[in-house]
Amino acid sequence: MKKWLPNMRFFSLIGLMALLLAGCGKPYLSTLQPAGEVADMQYSLMLLSTSIMVLVIIVVSILFIYVLVRFRRKKGDEAIIPKQVEGSHKLEMIWTIIPILLLIVFAVPVVSATFKLADVSPMEEETRDENAIIVNVTANLYWWEFEYPDLGVITAQELIVPTDERVYFNLKASDVKHSFWIPSVGGKMDTNTDNVNKFWLEFSQEGTDKANGLFYGKCAELCGPSHALMDFKVKPLPREEFDQWVSDMQNAEVSEPVNELAAQGEELFTQYNCIACHAIDTGEQRPTAPNLANFGERSSIAGRYEFTEENLKKWIKDPESAKPGNKMTGSYDHEGMTEEELDALSEYLLNLKVQD
Repeated sequence: MKKWLPNMRFFSLIGLMALLLAGCGKPYLSTLQPAGEVADMQYSLMLLSTSIMVLVIIVVSILFIYVLVRFRRKKGDEAIIPKQVEGSHKLEMIWTIIPILLLIVFAVPVVSATFKLADVSPMEEETRDENAIIVNVTANLYWWEFEYPDLGVITAQELIVPTDERVYFNLKASDVKHSFWIPSVGGKMDTNTDNVNKFWLEFSQEGTDKANGLFYGKCAELCGPSHALMDFKVKPLPREEFDQWVSDMQNAEVSEPVNELAAQGEELFTQYNCIACHAIDTGEQRPTAPNLANFGERSSIAGRYEFTEENLKKWIKDPESAKPGNKMTGSYDHEGMTEEELDALSEYLLNLKVQD
């Protein structure tokens, strides 16, 4: 007994820590802090299924303990053979009907939610809602592109959406299977190379405020060595601010260098052939690399680093160490770039902005 005691304490401690950590989470990333209609439905289903499972566990445990105590072998009864019972039709009916009823209780809201979440009629041609916000999402190794086909706007790595209304998504992949997921808001759904998946999300203003105006999106399908680093950010805005953002993007012109150093960076951007892969126009789409028209307004570098000049230089200098297997590696002479060139190119990119 003493030999097993330390192990029991260890496993008890691990179990307690797992229980406590299971309740941890941030508003911008936790499925347990829903921030929209879809997330609320999914959270409610999680609570319902967990409640049913816990109820079954409690009932079975009580019955188990009762039988263990009530029918345990007592001293002096060693020679007594209990009455042999082949079965009870009444009990068999009970433990067959009860699970069926529990499944029905769970199945009805699940089926209802499934059909509700699958309703994308406002984005279909036959039942199109002209006011619906539609976003074409393209998953790439290892970055995301967001195209607003009705608005003539293209962004990368950061999704901008209006709050308190449904946003409809067309999901596809350009290379391998990925999966689009914004944990706090809902999802997830696969992005495939051979078909387009459709669904909708709603971003609540209340949840957005709790998350300080920024949600994290993830790739939820193993897609390569940098799968865990394939993140994107979501910035929900009140409708008036979203409309202003759209107007700014639609009327934006290609950013001019703000100073001499940035002008040198613009020349290097062409010299190193970055322009062949990266578009710097808000309405231009390239299949090879993210659109950089509003790069200076992003909240992160490469989807994972804090948005600072130092981290931008780190990404340009050695993209492979930041995201192994990315397509930028090998596209130019990273190691041959001098510190002066890094300073100039960083200055140019940091000042690519649509909104001042």
